[in-house]
Amino acid sequence: MLRAARTADWTGYAQALSQMADRHLRRNTPVMALGDEDPDARQLREMLGRSLAYALATLLAGSPPLVQEAEALGGAVRLARGEELGELSGRLKQLCYQIELRSGDSAEQQELLLRLFRLLLDNVNELLDDDSWMRGQIAAVQDLIAGPLDVRSLEDATRSLKDVILKQGQLRHSISDVRATMKNMMMTFIDRLGSVAASTGDHHARLAGYSDRIGRAANIDELNEVMEEVLREMRAAQDEALASRDRMVAVHKEVQEAEDRIRTLEAELQHMSELVREDQLTGSLNRRGLDDVFERESARADRRNTPLCVAILDLDNFKKLNDTYGHLAGDGALKHLVKVVRDTLRSMDVIARFGGEEFVILMPETPVDAAAAAMVRVQRELTRHFFLHDNEKMLITFSCGVALRIPNEDQASLVARADRAMYQAKQSGKNRVVVAD
Repeated sequence: MLRAARTADWTGYAQALSQMADRHLRRNTPVMALGDEDPDARQLREMLGRSLAYALATLLAGSPPLVQEAEALGGAVRLARGEELGELSGRLKQLCYQIELRSGDSAEQQELLLRLFRLLLDNVNELLDDDSWMRGQIAAVQDLIAGPLDVRSLEDATRSLKDVILKQGQLRHSISDVRATMKNMMMTFIDRLGSVAASTGDHHARLAGYSDRIGRAANIDELNEVMEEVLREMRAAQDEALASRDRMVAVHKEVQEAEDRIRTLEAELQHMSELVREDQLTGSLNRRGLDDVFERESARADRRNTPLCVAILDLDNFKKLNDTYGHLAGDGALKHLVKVVRDTLRSMDVIARFGGEEFVILMPETPVDAAAAAMVRVQRELTRHFFLHDNEKMLITFSCGVALRIPNEDQASLVARADRAMYQAKQSGKNRVVVAD
């Protein structure tokens, strides 16, 4: 019953309540006197009353009538004696029936909301440019709602998106600053062009005046004086033109540097979006990243007629590790596994987290025998490099299935064959590698 409450499984909760009512509220034996009541029965009745009045009432907060009935039933069960307990069984069964109805309504509402959310995401995705930095975030949310939802995956996705959105916000702010600087530089450039034009106009006006003075000159001395002024004016115009040219060259260089800076920042922004395609915990690819790599490598394998293998590995006894040492130990084991895989395999081999403790490894240009041998090497490396948690050495192992891609085989089919081989490895004793048919 507690497990059903934690997972909001109302149907399961209702069934558990109904079974408890059948066991402890209906009495087929003679009623004992108050003082002779079985202590175990008293304790069970008390637990049932508290479950109804407190736990169930809290979980039904969205339905006030059910809350009132649960609280009333809880109080009545704790006070009832003898035949009164049997009479409460009908009310409890009716409450269970109402909870089952509410469960169906909640599931339907959740499915409708998810459908609406998927539709909105698809629509937004269509409106984005191909190189939009938003695509990564949208892809991550689409992957999340495509699979079964649980608190842990939601928390991981939220942390990942928060980090990326924060960093992208900082980058967008930097891009805005650089663009503002570019605008200021362009305005300065235009102002200086205007100054050059005005200065050139002044020079032309003065030269026209010198022309008039030359026409009125009465002797050589006056002509020489005018010519000296003309030469000074021309030198000044030349100096000003050179200075303006230098200023314009400097502004052009600054604009070019600003454009380069914007391109760099936009590339970083795109890179931050791509990080959403990585698994937040282990640093391996997530499913979206795996899809992209598989599409690229499968096309290359078909084009070059080269082998492409997929291995699926699943940590052995991972639930026991989590239950015994806690989730931090489990997380550490996953990170340790990814590190050993990367250190052992080639740089061209790609590892992606497929879900929970399950990983997919893509091995391009690798025959199936070589792929299986590579996974056996990883198993041996794990036995040499123990996982360390709280200064305690732990041996972690995995079961693995390896499949060779058939020409033009899609990802789902290839992964399914490798997955079946992995389960064969589990059933045959764990810590084994099995090649798919």
